[in-house]
Order: sequence, then C-alpha cells, then structure tokens
Amino acid sequence: MLHSLDLVHAPLSRWAHEHADRVAIRNGTHVLTFAQLYEAVQQGSQALQQVRTSACVFVDQQLDLTQRIVEFLAIIASGRCAAVGDADWPEKITLAARSGLDSQPADVPPPQGSTPFYIGYTSGSTGNPKGYQRHHRSWTESFRTCLDTFGPDAASCILAPGRDSHSLFLFGMMLGLWTGAGVVVQEKFSAAQCLDILASGSTPCLVAVPSQLLLMLELAAHRKLAPISSVRLIMVSGARWSRSRTADLKALFLQARIIEFYGASEMSFIAWMDAADDASDVPAQAVGKPFANVEIDIRPAPKGLIYVRSPMVFMDYVGASTGARLDASAALRDGDWLSVRDVGMLDANGLLCLEGRENRMIVTSGKNLFPEEMEGVLEAHAAVAQASVHGLADEMRGTQVVGVVRLRIDVQAAQLSAHCRAHLESFKAPRRYWLMEPWPQTPSGKTDHRAIALALQNHTGSPCLRPLH
Repeated sequence: MLHSLDLVHAPLSRWAHEHADRVAIRNGTHVLTFAQLYEAVQQGSQALQQVRTSACVFVDQQLDLTQRIVEFLAIIASGRCAAVGDADWPEKITLAARSGLDSQPADVPPPQGSTPFYIGYTSGSTGNPKGYQRHHRSWTESFRTCLDTFGPDAASCILAPGRDSHSLFLFGMMLGLWTGAGVVVQEKFSAAQCLDILASGSTPCLVAVPSQLLLMLELAAHRKLAPISSVRLIMVSGARWSRSRTADLKALFLQARIIEFYGASEMSFIAWMDAADDASDVPAQAVGKPFANVEIDIRPAPKGLIYVRSPMVFMDYVGASTGARLDASAALRDGDWLSVRDVGMLDANGLLCLEGRENRMIVTSGKNLFPEEMEGVLEAHAAVAQASVHGLADEMRGTQVVGVVRLRIDVQAAQLSAHCRAHLESFKAPRRYWLMEPWPQTPSGKTDHRAIALALQNHTGSPCLRPLH
C-alpha cells in the first residue's frame, strides 16, 4: 500500500516535497511539476473555502485540460465534490445537470474517505446523462487494486489520451498523480501524437479504449513504423477489444503486457485478463476473472444479470436524473450487491463471459440475442474496422437484424454473411448490411450506437449511410 490516507489528492503534498521538479502533468506544450501542481491546488482549494461555495462544484469545461485537472483537484481538496460534465453537451443538458445539484453556499468539513469527491455522467437509454457519485475510498481502493494486480508498471508515468469527462481517462490521470509518476494527457486524441509520445519512452503505461488502439495500429501500418519497445503496460477498457488484433498490437508494442479489463462507471474494476496471441481456448465473450476484492453473482444462474459486490462501487445517482426519472439502464441494488444490467455467465474455468447490456438485447423470431456478440464477430473479419448491430421492424420476424460497418478494405455483403454464419447461429447473423462514414463516436471514443440507430430509422435522409451489396 502506497498511502494510508483514503483521499485521492492526499499524495500530492508528499510528491511536492520529495519530487518537487518531477513533471506531474504534461499536455502538449504545457508542463506542471508536482511542486507547481500542489501550489495551484492549494490556492484553488483555499479560494473555494473562503467564498463558501456549494458542496458540489462543476469543473469549468471551457478551461484547457491541464487547468481542468487542477480545478478538479482543488475542488476535492476543499472537501467538495467535483462534477465533471462534457463540453460537447447541448446547452439544455448542461443546464439540467447543473440545476440538479445543490447550489447553496455551504461550510464543508475536511474530506474523509467516505466524503463524496466526484460526480461523473453516463448516458442512459434516453440519451439524458445520469450523474453518479463516488467517495474517495472507492477510487483509492481502485488505485491499490490496480497496482496489486498489474504490478509496478501501473505505477509508472501514464499516457491517458482522452477527456476528463470519461471516467476511464480521469481515473488514469488521477492514478498517475497518486503514484507520483505523472501523467501525459491530450486535449484532443491524436493517434500520431500518441505514437510519438509512446516511442519517446516517457510513458511506459498506456490507458486506452479499443478505438484508439485500432487507429494507432492503422497509422503505424500506413507509416511502416518500427516497433516500440519502451511501453510496458497497456490497459484496455471502455468497450470490447477485438482480439483478432492482439497479435498486431503486440508486434507494435514488443515489450508491453496487454490487459483487457471489464468495468463500469458505477463499479470501477470488475474482471480482467491478459490478452493472448492465441485466444482460441478462451470464449469470445470472456472478459476475465474477477479482481481479488470483487465478488460476482449471476441472477438467475447460469446466465442472467451480473451482480457485483466490492469496495469500489459508487454511492448513488444524483441530480436531475434521480428518482422516477431514472431510465431502464440505471443500476440495480440489492443490499451491497450492484448490477449495471449487463447479462453474462461464469464458465467452468471461472471466467466471466459477458453477453451484453440488457437494454440492447434484440428479440427476433422469438429468440434473444445481444448485439455485442455479433459486433465482436464482425470486427474479427479482416475487412471490418468497426461494427454496430441493430434490430429493425420486420413483418415476418418482428425484428430484422442488420449490421452497420466501417471498412478497412472493400468487401461484399455476402462475404460478411458467410463469415457470420460460420461463427454464429443462423438467427443471429445480420440479414442486411450498411456502410457508415464518418463513424459516429461518443466523446470517450466508444461507438455511438444511439446515433447509428437514429440514422437507420431515417436512412434515406442520412448521407453517411449507404447499403452494402
């Protein structure tokens, strides 16, 4: 255990004194040492205390990323809870999120492990963001779990090339500061800049979503880049990793241990596994074994909702999204147990196999299927870069399964159909295919399945969408 205090910002004082000149945050041309960071955080914290601002404070998304990190830390050091929205939100969403939090001035006691420190937002099935609240200990426990599980490479300088509005990247940023190793961030993701940073040897650890890794692989192949040997650990999460590309990733990052982990904004870490060149003996839907401090219960067994019990789960939803306005994607609680409505099972080897999210399930010909499984099969095809599977109304089947893809190379719909039939039960294989370019993504780099579904509903009015024959 590195630190006894269960506070996310607690180690900053130590690093400011022991490693004053070490770089804490590097953001393009902006650099902050630990001494400069600690001083800025202290000043910001004292200012908040003097003006007696509210117990929850929104981080100003108009600031640059380095300034936002400083403001985030200043807010939590003052004992308050930092709410992190998204600069791309429409104004009405921003106003709704802000209005859902108490804005009254308050005297705030010094923070403790159980003090709320962070409100993040995750989109529900309606598209309206749900605010979820965490206390310090849920993340400091996650930091320790990360180090205990993945070793000293997780305590090295981290490249976290995503927005602070995505909890995965904010976690990576805070982990780099908590361990004293520092973090490199990007205002806007750039595959070229990421490859340059990683090749420089300054960031032995990378936190990324699959789409970022795929873009780096495509660019490295196009530029015929030499392998990078200075990266020691790659932590992949946020979406399903296409294991057909693991060999390519290992060829680019020769010395890197590649970790896939499954988690959720409301839960932190759930399960993990080492990526393998030959995953033929691992079920395609496997996401790994539970972390040491995580318990899993499937309800009903053997296949059903995944319930988790751990010290890393969130407190509750907050703001305008609470109460009766929560949608069908909101987490379910049963005492200490929590489910984010993912469906799965534990196999004979204790591997957690993830079927998909309950609210994305498609019913066709009276049978249930999960788009995530089909998307994984499609993305394993050499021609497919990304895939999104949906159900469209059909008089005969009730719902027709269709696939939307972004291609690397040309392919015919019949070839994709044959590939799917070779790996899936026939009722799961998409009946029609569409090409989409540009590919819709959320700010966190995930496929925006909701935007694709809307385009499909009105495909004649979408210039980005065309049939694949």
